[in-house]
Parts: sequence; structure tokens; C-alpha cells
Amino acid sequence: MNNKPEIKIGIVAVSRDCFPESLSVNRRKALVDAYTKKYGADDIYECPICIVESEIHMVQALEDVKKAGCNALVVYLGNFGPEISETLLAKHFEGPKMFIAAAEESGNDLVQGRGDAYCGMLNASYNLQLRNIKAYIPEYPVGNAEECADMIHEFVPIAKAVYALNNLKIISFGPRPLNFLACNAPIKQLYNIGVEIEENSELDLFEAFNKHAGDERIPALVKEMEEELGAGNKKPEILPKLAQYELTLKDWVEEHKGYRKYVALTGKCWPAFQTQFGFVPCYVNSRLTAQGIPVSCEVDIYGTLSEFIGTVVSDDIVTLLDINNSVPNDMYEEEIKGKYNYTQKDTFMGFHCGNTASSKLTSCEMKYQMIMARNLPEEVTQGTLEGDIVPGDITFFRLQSTADNKLRAYIAHGEVLPVATRSFGSIGVFAIPEMGRFYRHVLIEGGFPHHGAVAFGHWGKALFEVFKYIGVPVNEIGYNQPAGVRYPTENPWG
Repeated sequence: MNNKPEIKIGIVAVSRDCFPESLSVNRRKALVDAYTKKYGADDIYECPICIVESEIHMVQALEDVKKAGCNALVVYLGNFGPEISETLLAKHFEGPKMFIAAAEESGNDLVQGRGDAYCGMLNASYNLQLRNIKAYIPEYPVGNAEECADMIHEFVPIAKAVYALNNLKIISFGPRPLNFLACNAPIKQLYNIGVEIEENSELDLFEAFNKHAGDERIPALVKEMEEELGAGNKKPEILPKLAQYELTLKDWVEEHKGYRKYVALTGKCWPAFQTQFGFVPCYVNSRLTAQGIPVSCEVDIYGTLSEFIGTVVSDDIVTLLDINNSVPNDMYEEEIKGKYNYTQKDTFMGFHCGNTASSKLTSCEMKYQMIMARNLPEEVTQGTLEGDIVPGDITFFRLQSTADNKLRAYIAHGEVLPVATRSFGSIGVFAIPEMGRFYRHVLIEGGFPHHGAVAFGHWGKALFEVFKYIGVPVNEIGYNQPAGVRYPTENPWG
């Protein structure tokens, strides 16, 4: 199943009829040439029918980009631009859209060669607000051909995420577990951002699982799991049940995604799951996430939504971890202090039972779930994938609906340190600059739950724009403030 979109961006140039049309024609050509030279032509389409000067041109351009299969749009102001027609184009195009403007080329051509798109962008933005149209506008949206090409390239992951959310269904199984009210968030905001949800009972899932007993595909899937685990295959006896469960989920996705193109899953993994299914779902969750179908634990609907956004934006595997425990003093002194430029309060451990993909672990072993085994027979807690998370840059983030049904988010850049965790589960030693203050004044103050999504690499810039585009107020997007910049709730006397 292809669970991530491919984006084709239609580039439509616009022109105000009292400005030279040739400016928009030539500047559009230069822009497309610059983009193709640097990034290739696979994900863009140059609308050749017309330069949009009127509402009739707008309809012609709209039909052309639709016919070409474009699912994202760039409105390019080659000159001042027709504020009504260009914003109507954005209004009637159903995918994500972006506005950019051409810079002037030469001080020797500021009479017939002056386009005034710098001015036109102001009117375009005002008209977008008048019509309640969402559009991405870069930090500085005016540039030459090469600069505008770079802006469009930065728009690609944003457009992918926005388009994907408008075609996403989240499938859940079971209510949130006891003492996990933090994962119980209002679903109204899902509908507001274009996401569908299908909520099911654990009993529905258990019935479907039992119907897959003896499925002829199980042996081949077991072999695939054995090859993935290699020497880490410490619980071979549990693999047939895990394969049966994976097939159950995949078949459910195909049978229930309906008219939606993309799916994310979330399930209740305890306390009755182990005793009835006879295993824990962690390894299967990791495998599906690696295949581009994020699965969160503990029916964390906004957790899997966050994972899905990270998967699309980064075009890579993500994981979902507890912001779990502090790094002990002795471990910090021995392994981190003096080697890395972080205080102890900048560090913490991100952990989950065993849901991180094998390719994102330095090594992996199939084990039993130690925490659950404290209250249950060990044999029904098999199925976790344990190992230290690979070192490198990460983005810790989450999109959340608050108890009073408002969208809120956070984003923080950091890294996983190459420090052995000496612990269990899928786990890593994380470092985020000024994490202690971020923990107190964003995570705690903002009422965020313990789960955070982790994207590998630094993706904060794109995530910030995605969150803005889908309607998260900018003052509700928290990030780790640098030292010396006080949070609104931070005591000024320290």
C-alpha cells in the first residue's frame, strides 16, 4: 500500500492587465527552468494556456492544472497581479496552494521592465484574508528565479502533508486505557482539518484476528520477520501470531479505508490485549510504521496523526516515544558532560515498549515487555522490539487537541546522543537545547501528554508551516526558546 502522496505542483503565472504581460511570461519561464535545472521536472507543471489576467483566464488555468493532474498550486506574481482573479484561482483549487512574487531583475530596466510584484503580494495577501483562503506564503516571498525555485522546493513537503491530511482516515481500536486520560482528546479538530476517523472496539479487532488463523500468507510473513530480526530473533515461537496480527491490520486497512487514500492506526495494547491475543503488538506496530502506516499505542489518536504528518514531511520512518525519564547524575557525568555541549537538564530519555522500526535502532532484539510482565504472565507479553535508537539529529513534535477543543502543537530540534542507554525498550538518550525550560513552560504548561512523535532529521521549518496552514494559531505552536528569551509563564527571577 502506498500510504504517502506524490505531489505535482501546477505553476500559474498571473499578470495585471495594465502591466506588461511579457514580464510574467518570461519570468515564469525562467522560474521553471531554474527549478528543473536544480530539482528536476517530475513534481512541477508549467501552465502554458495563459497568463491569468481575468476571471475567464482563471477558469481556463484552473481547468488546465486539474487536467494535468496537479494536486498543489503555486500562484506566481510575475508582475503586480490581478488581486481578484488570482485569489479566486486559489479559492477554487482544492489542494494546497502557495503565493510567491518576482523580484525586479536589473537597475537598468526599471521603466517597462518594472513589475511591482513586491507591491502586488500585499494586495494578494489581503484578498486571501478577505475570502478566508488558506495559502502558504514563504518568510520572504519575493525573489529571482533561483530563489523562487528554492521556495517552491520548500513548499513540496508542506503541500504533501496538507494534501495527505485531507485524504487521511485514522482507524482506532478500543477506548483509551485506564490512567491514560492524557491520550483522550476531542476528535472534533480532526474533522476541522479534514481528517476522517473510524473508531472500533477491541472485540471487532479480536474477531478479525481469529478469522485470520491459518492464513496461507503467514509462513511467508514469518520468514520476512526472521530475515529482518536476524540474530535478534529471540522469540521465534511468537512470530506466527505476530504475522497473523499484521495481516489482520493490513486487511482491515484495505477493507475500511473507504474513499480515503491514506490511513494511520492506533490501538489499545493493554491490559486485556495480552491475555486475549497472547502477545503484545509492539513489533507489528514498528513494522507497519516502517511501511509508512503509522501505528500509535494506547489509542493515542493525535499521536498517530502526528506520526503521519512526520512521515509525510520527512519522507522517512518516524516513531512515537514517551518523554520518559531523566538521565541519572552519574551517567551524565560519565557519558555526556564535557563531551557534548548540553547541561543535564537539556537531556532526557525517550522510550517506548518496542514500537520503533528496526532500521532506526542500532541493533534490535525481540523480547518480552518487562513492565507488563510485572502484572501478567511473561509468556503473554512477548513481542517487543528492543534496542537503542540510532544517534543523530531529530525533531520532537506533536499536534494536539486540548481539553477545550483547541489545536495546539510543539516542535523542538535536538539529537539522539551516541550514549548507551543501559535500559530496556526502544529507547535513546535525547538532548534538546534548553529542554528543562521547554519541558516546564511548553509541555507542562500546554497540557501536552507524555507521547511525542520523533522525526529523524531537523524538520521544524516545514512542520511549523504545516501546523500554521491547517489552522494551529501561531501563539499555540511551542518551541524551545533559547537562553535569555523568557516564556510568558516563566518566573523572571528564575
